[in-house]
Amino acid sequence: MATEAASGEATGLVFHPMDQFIIAPLFGDGPVGLFTVTNLTLWMAITILATMGLLVLGSSSRQSIPTRMQSVAELAYGFIRKMVEDVAGRDALPYFPYIMTIFMFVVMANFVGLIPGSFTSTSHIGVTAVLALLVFVSVTVIGFVKHGAGFLGLFWISAAPLPLRPILALIEVISYFVRPVSHSIRLAGNMMAGHAVIKVFAAFAPMIIISTGIGLAVTPLSILAISAIYALEVLVCFIQAYVFTILTCVYLKDALHPAH
Repeated sequence: MATEAASGEATGLVFHPMDQFIIAPLFGDGPVGLFTVTNLTLWMAITILATMGLLVLGSSSRQSIPTRMQSVAELAYGFIRKMVEDVAGRDALPYFPYIMTIFMFVVMANFVGLIPGSFTSTSHIGVTAVLALLVFVSVTVIGFVKHGAGFLGLFWISAAPLPLRPILALIEVISYFVRPVSHSIRLAGNMMAGHAVIKVFAAFAPMIIISTGIGLAVTPLSILAISAIYALEVLVCFIQAYVFTILTCVYLKDALHPAH
């Protein structure tokens, strides 16, 4: 803490937009260990409970005239089921529960992170990397289980001229193993960037206490900017969950139909 304070004094900053992403112990001020309960742990648990509450309570009544919660649960179910069927094909429907779980966790974590004072778990590369690696390993295992060595046909582009096929195969292999990196960085980077920008503008909002023309002008502009970016972040939260899920469906399609 003393180091952070000294750093703040040295740079002249009284706020740090990235402080909101620091993982800290929930109890005490000790180091974060393997089994330490942290703010990240707490908000991931809240995300899981909120997701379970939405789906369980939304599907428990099954009224002919649905409640708002039931409508949201049914819309999410129909939306993801249609995505899986359209992108990966009907033979991918057995894996729908897994893809639905991924989407609901990511979209709920994104929206929970918009609550003032909360912690955005999907802004951490450690969380998104685990999700991306689970998808990568799952679709790879499915590919080999379904097709055996024939899954390697994913990397062999038979439509290309024969001299180019080995070069293209190497490019395909590299791009395949880069998938979890791009899959995870895209989500974490977008969530972190939006929250950091909101924090930057929020730092200018209290300038109204400075009885100058600059302070009186900057504060309303800051509040307007925060409102606009917050509205944009609501859209980004859904879009990033959608992108993460549809890429999962694309990777699953490659595992089920590896031949070019």
